[in-house]
Amino acid sequence: MACERTWRKSSYSGGTGDSDCVEVSLAQDALVRDSKNAGGDVLAFSVPAWRSLVSWLS
Repeated sequence: MACERTWRKSSYSGGTGDSDCVEVSLAQDALVRDSKNAGGDVLAFSVPAWRSLVSWLS
């Protein structure tokens, strides 16, 4: 059974339901998807890889 995930939009996109951007779901891993295609493909990152990416982008 698939677990239900909570998806969040970037605060830089306005974080509202009508803006298009990427969304992230943080659980035991980090999944990233296109908000315009929520049922489409996702990018999956391990927690250390996600932290490294976010640190590098900051």
